[in-house]
Amino acid sequence: MREYCKAILTQLRKTPKYSHITDNYINYVFEASPLHDIGKVGISDAILLKPGKLTPEEFEIMKTHTAIGAKTLQSVNKHCPGNDFVTVGYEIALNHHEKWDGSGYPQGFKEDAIPLSARIVSVSDVFDALMSKRCYKSAFSHEESLKIIIKGREKHFDPDIVDAFLSIQDELTQIRENFPYSASK
Repeated sequence: MREYCKAILTQLRKTPKYSHITDNYINYVFEASPLHDIGKVGISDAILLKPGKLTPEEFEIMKTHTAIGAKTLQSVNKHCPGNDFVTVGYEIALNHHEKWDGSGYPQGFKEDAIPLSARIVSVSDVFDALMSKRCYKSAFSHEESLKIIIKGREKHFDPDIVDAFLSIQDELTQIRENFPYSASK
């Protein structure tokens, strides 16, 4: 998933709107993106490993992983103030389930109010999850996964990020081939 983030950011900065993206920022997102679900350590395995659909109550509990992760990284930040890696990790952990149209959680942020790091992770994480087998679902094909990402453009996902994502499909396929088991467990 972090390789997808790096590839998308590298492509995105080729556009005038995002030409300010630096190598350091790309590296911070690359390194911090695996922290997106760190808050799941506070969620019961009965929910995390449930083979079927979560109940509304279970889903509400699952949604708290964003706040748990952010609180954890906020605590780390107290011991390492000014650490950009921790700051980006915090942004990602808290905001990676926000949606472009404002219908996400935990804060209902929309559009550019969602940190860029979290918008990048959102697309990368969903794509990786779709393409991976989980205890509750089979892996989707590349084509099915693309259709879902495209359908989410301007609703779930930042349209600029989706456009960058769509323009690097060969690279994303190569990443998947290089890391075939990255998220399948």
